[in-house]
Amino acid sequence: MTKPRIAVILPCYNEEAAIAQTVRDFRAALPDAAIYVYDNSSTDRTAEVARAAGAIVRREAMQGKGHVVRRMFADVEADVYVMADGDATYDAASSPAMVARLTGEQLDMVVGARQDQVEEAYRRGHRFGNALLTGILAQIFGRTFSDILSGYRVFSRRFVKSFPILSTGFEIETEISVHALELRMPVAEITTHYAARPEGSASKLSTYRDGWRILRTILTLFRLERPVLFFGSIGALLTLAALGISLDLFITYARTGLVPRLPTAVLATGLVIIGVLCFFTGLILDTVVRGRREVRRLAYLGLPAPGGDADPA
Repeated sequence: MTKPRIAVILPCYNEEAAIAQTVRDFRAALPDAAIYVYDNSSTDRTAEVARAAGAIVRREAMQGKGHVVRRMFADVEADVYVMADGDATYDAASSPAMVARLTGEQLDMVVGARQDQVEEAYRRGHRFGNALLTGILAQIFGRTFSDILSGYRVFSRRFVKSFPILSTGFEIETEISVHALELRMPVAEITTHYAARPEGSASKLSTYRDGWRILRTILTLFRLERPVLFFGSIGALLTLAALGISLDLFITYARTGLVPRLPTAVLATGLVIIGVLCFFTGLILDTVVRGRREVRRLAYLGLPAPGGDADPA
């Protein structure tokens, strides 16, 4: 069995202060890997510093991490992909164990669940926000990860080349997690150290703006991937509201045979009709989603598993 081609892919935006250390750390941990730095239109010397450190530097003009990851997945050819941020916060020394876990167990993704060593590693509110969003995702999609927002992941080729990325920003990690869960891919987590940024490096993540974008992505994926539950819940709420406002009408009608508040009766009837339509909308869309999921699964199965036997042909 030939040694797998490993590519380290690092999306970067204004990481001049940290990118050289990141490249050196991954070069030491994975000496045979090709290291790619994708510069997301930085205004500092990120590209020059990365190139001087020995990385293959490419540029993505469209701003946003989702755009960069889409470009990296499309352009880079490898058997195993190690994705991390270019801010020197992720423990590069953990990458050989993550790659070995992926290839040894023929997994499609290994997530580096972050364990911070210093208080400064997580900005205020990020720890709570990560736990909240991870909990919401678990409630909607069931089996999930302990750190859905980790940017440190190892992928198989069949994951990368069968993943239709739609995200544009920091919500990309959420979309990756849901894609793996929906296709029932074999995945794993490994706890890794998470350090504070080097001096002179600043986070590009906005706590409230990007937190809202991630939550909106979860709700959008909920609507797209679980239409029966999404639209059925709306229909159930509308039906309960109709029953609530019409209860007194039923009691009055039972006693007198009259409907004293006709507008209320019309409103209740309308709410029930809309609720039933929502439920059947969910059923129809569920058939569409099932077809889309089958197509994605077939595209995924068209590529070999990591560390598996080669095609005998």
